[in-house]
Amino acid sequence: MALKDSIAKYMDAGYPMFYINTFEESKTESMLKSIADGRRVAIWSIAGGYSEYDTKNNEYLISQNKDDAFELQNVLERKLCDENELNRSILIIKDAHIVLENEEVKAALKEIAVKISEGLDSCVVLISSVVTIPVELEKYITILENDYLGFGEIRDIIKGFAEDNGINALNPTLLDELAVALKGLSEYEILNFLSLALADDGELTRKDLSLIFEQKKQMILKSGTLEMISLNESINDIGGLENLKKWLIRKSAIITNIPAAEEFGVDMPKGVLIAGVPGCGKSLCAKATAKLFEIPLLRLDIGKLMGKYLGESEANFRKAINLAEAISPCVLWVDELEKAFAGIGGDGGHEVTTRLFGSFLTWMQEKTSAVFVVATANDITKLPPELLRKGRFDEIFYVGLPNNSERAKIFDIHIKKRRKNAKIDISRLVSKTDGYSGADIEGVVKEAVESAFANKKDELSTEDILDAIKNTNSLSVIMKDSLDRMKKEYENRKLKNASA
Repeated sequence: MALKDSIAKYMDAGYPMFYINTFEESKTESMLKSIADGRRVAIWSIAGGYSEYDTKNNEYLISQNKDDAFELQNVLERKLCDENELNRSILIIKDAHIVLENEEVKAALKEIAVKISEGLDSCVVLISSVVTIPVELEKYITILENDYLGFGEIRDIIKGFAEDNGINALNPTLLDELAVALKGLSEYEILNFLSLALADDGELTRKDLSLIFEQKKQMILKSGTLEMISLNESINDIGGLENLKKWLIRKSAIITNIPAAEEFGVDMPKGVLIAGVPGCGKSLCAKATAKLFEIPLLRLDIGKLMGKYLGESEANFRKAINLAEAISPCVLWVDELEKAFAGIGGDGGHEVTTRLFGSFLTWMQEKTSAVFVVATANDITKLPPELLRKGRFDEIFYVGLPNNSERAKIFDIHIKKRRKNAKIDISRLVSKTDGYSGADIEGVVKEAVESAFANKKDELSTEDILDAIKNTNSLSVIMKDSLDRMKKEYENRKLKNASA
């Protein structure tokens, strides 16, 4: 349901207070005026003070410079003293996250909410780009967010911008490409981007698509909930894991051609959980997946979602998910999943984590968007069993220590990355590295190359790498008991092996 329709419905039902999470204050204010239905609209902000707007005659009734208009506490107390000030009105309070720190303001708002709950025809709308819900007001507030623009709406904005700036009618294909690329941006951000593109060369062309990527990167950075990861690794950089790679290649046929796949009746892929030994390519798989699918890679850090106010963590999660879905198709990478949801089911400090876990489960179960989740975990035994049920992920793969052929491929990849023409007897290296992880092998090659350079050698030799192997304790030695336990657990659960 659109934000406008939701507010009108809640308002008619007598809900007392709404918290709209947005930075587009003017646009939200205009939307509220359009659904006032004869109610007076009162507006307060830190910069502008207090004003009233007559929606029937489209004019301001009270100057913003009225005495004591800049003290929200005085405004609220005056309205409490005279119910006519409140009845048939909408009170819009901007900069909500700042003013809600004031105890007198919170107390007055609670009293107003009680009066509305008892039948007064009014509502309070709090607007802020930051969600902070005081405990005192929690049960009276309904949190709402501005919807992201749809494909058709974005096309209309682009066409309107082109007309306003005297740009010739855009090619329909280019118009569609721009609209898809601009998904996830607000109207304000879209217009800013189009102005930037126009200032660059006086026209809108396909080369402007690269500018959009940078704009989205800025948007992700500013959100504080997601991180956009650069894509430097491809699926060819993964040594082994053939079963997993074949599975991902099959999924790429869907993600890279979503309209045709949907028309054929293919369900949108949900994602994959990759669990197993540390240092064996799980994170590399997440990066290679996005490169294979030719879509952005967003990293979700559950720890960054945690807020100090009631409901703030859940609001941050919704913001992150909404942003990912708006930008989709994309890969959403959740690293070390078992740490993110540690302590599920506990009391006290774990309550927020439990609620976030519930939100994540519900979203994974119900999602139909083109957000492909790649979750990685080192120890699947620490994950709640609900997460492993069918319907959450399309598949769960187990990644173990690389076998002989996989170690040969990993050595080949890392040696060629650094010394392309080096003549190395890889079979000798493989025979000496049983129980080594992919990260162990990369570390050995890096150390050998550095040593050869420091010793002023002309080329890297097999002996250089063997010397580095002698100085390295493998993961199987360092974590023997833990790895044996994990391997047994994965076998008991009959998880699909990522290796052929």
